[in-house]
Formats: sequence, C-alpha cells, structure tokens
Amino acid sequence: MRRLLFEPNELGVSRAYVAGEIDLEGPFVEGLERLDALVHQGSFDLDLTWAVRRELARTALKLGVVGFPPKPPPEEIRLGGRMHSRKRDAAAISHHYDVGNDFYSLVLGPTMTYSCAVWAEPETTLEQAQIAKVDLVARKLGLREGMRVLDVGCGWGTFVLHAAKEYGVHAVGVTLSQAQADFARKRVAEEGLSDLVEIRVQDYREVSDGPFDAISSIGMAEHVGASMLPVYAKSLFELLRPEGRLLNHAISRHPSAPARDQRTSFIDRYVFPDGELEPVSVMAGALEDAGFEVRDVEALREHYGRTLRAWVANLEANWDEAVRLSSPGRARVWRLYMAASALSFERGAIGVNQILAVKPTVRGGSGMPPVRTAWLS
Repeated sequence: MRRLLFEPNELGVSRAYVAGEIDLEGPFVEGLERLDALVHQGSFDLDLTWAVRRELARTALKLGVVGFPPKPPPEEIRLGGRMHSRKRDAAAISHHYDVGNDFYSLVLGPTMTYSCAVWAEPETTLEQAQIAKVDLVARKLGLREGMRVLDVGCGWGTFVLHAAKEYGVHAVGVTLSQAQADFARKRVAEEGLSDLVEIRVQDYREVSDGPFDAISSIGMAEHVGASMLPVYAKSLFELLRPEGRLLNHAISRHPSAPARDQRTSFIDRYVFPDGELEPVSVMAGALEDAGFEVRDVEALREHYGRTLRAWVANLEANWDEAVRLSSPGRARVWRLYMAASALSFERGAIGVNQILAVKPTVRGGSGMPPVRTAWLS
C-alpha cells in the first residue's frame, strides 16, 4: 500500500490495482459501482489533508514500509515530443491499439468494432448491436453504389467492409496502427473486396486524394486534441465534395466538467495517452467554423454503457487467455478502464454523440433528404 501513501489519488489507486496489490472481490463492475457510489456520496475520500498524510507517513516510518516511491507498473506510458505531432500521435495510437489483435478479438467479439454499439432490443447481441451501429452510420451518410468513402480511424475495418459489401461503395480506411491495418487487409481479402476497399497506415492530415462523397470518423476524434480540432475539421471539409456528408461519432464530456489532469489520470497514463474529450458543442462549433453545416446530432450515451459491460464480460470470460496474450497488468488495465467507463456513461459523466454534417455548395445546396426517415427506418 506504499503507492497510496505517496499518491492517495486516482493514479495511485490505479497503479496499485494494475500491479495486483489491491483487488475487488465478486463481480468487478458491480464492485466498482459500489465504490463509485461511496465516493460520490462523500462516504469515501482519497483526497487526504496534509495533516492526515503526515500522520500516515509517521506510522509508515515506524513500520518501516516507506522509502522511495514504488516504480509505476510497466504498462504505464509517458510520451515525449510535441503534443499531437504526427510522430507522438502515432506512438499514442500504437500504445493503445497494438496490444495484439488476438487480445482485442477476445474483448470485442467477431465484429472487432471498438466503439459504441446500438442496442435496439433487450435481447440484441453485441455482434448484432455493432452491425446496427455501422449500418446506422452508412444510412446517415446516404451511401449508394459507386460512391467514394473515407473512414478516418478505420480500426480493424468493420465499417469499410460493411459499406462496400452492403452498399457497393469504394472505401478507403486510414489508421495509424500497423496491427489494425494488417488485420483489416486480411479481412478485406477474405471477403473478396480488394477491388472496393483500400486500407492505409496514414495520418488523416496526410490524405490528399479527395474529393470523397462521404467521410466517417467513428471513435477517432477523441485522439485529435482540442488544439488540433480546427485542423481536423478543415482537413475533412477539404476532402469532401460539395453536398458530401460527414458522420463524426465521438465521446464527449459535459461542459461543466474540467479536462482530465494528465498528471494523475489513469486513462492518460495507461489507456489513451494524449486523448482529449470535448463537449459536443465544441465539436459542432469546430465543424461549423470549418464550413460544415450541422444537420443532426444523436446522443447514444446509454448504449455505450451497455457496450462496455459486454466487453468486460467478454474479458472476464476469457481472462486466462487475455493474460497469456498480454500480461496480468495489461488485462487489469483494460478491465478497470472499461468497467469505470461503463459507470461514467451510465451516470452521465461522459456522453457519446453522432454529429451528421454536410459540406454545402456555394449557393447553399445540401443534397439532404427533406426529413430524417432516410436513416430512421
């Protein structure tokens, strides 16, 4: 428990859990939920006063359990270089996504889709909910045969495969993860879609072969960073043809919630280094500033809580194999991050939104349907 003496905060507790020094008995999400309730009811507080810390230090000295702070677990990362430079962004993506395709397949299931699913019915399976999500994106974008589509942050290729197979589009998927690209290319070849789908290891800022008829960005904008949102929005705007649509699917924070403190954030040190969440209004504003017209916003917050609980269940059902494929600490990182995130979505601390925007013509044409039934059916 030396870690908690030196760091009685979120990072200290997280380090202790990742290192296997503390644990929760019983169902993990439910245990974390009870701990979360105690914190928010004011019954449990790790923000110790200096007087309490001094007394704890004296006691620890008497017991001979202090000295230098323990080293962080090896799963922790601290990036160097300029924030959101292309090199540093590539390193951040590699840390998170190159854990191993086999590890992710245990957690995500057969669709290999790492974003919020859409659960239409109580009996819907995770696989069905993820296919429903990518099809919802396709319908919002108004995909038709022969269109040219860009998927920014394509992951393991689920959306581009679905768009090509079900809608007959020519799709380009870009990712910074070599492991994801290798997996996606294999899927494309196995599906016989190599003539319709191209997978690239490429930064969104390097794509220069527009125009595209539609662009999807599903769970990627969280990696962009607030300072780079204008560049992100402008880049996508310039890659679209007039009347082309953008679907931006991203996690958001409440406007009253402060940005994470990277010095003490478990998420920043272990999960999404340099990741930044912005209010949906900030994201919409950045798109509008770039020239987009925002046409529709849909909140899917409750859907992400259920998605994350399904991923935690998959991880726990395959725990020994997950540890073998990564490490005990890495499996614990993913368990803690997904369980805590599920609770954050469920209590409204964070949200997830799909923003549908269009690039209008010079005379204001949008090409949008007169009503939303095009994607509501």
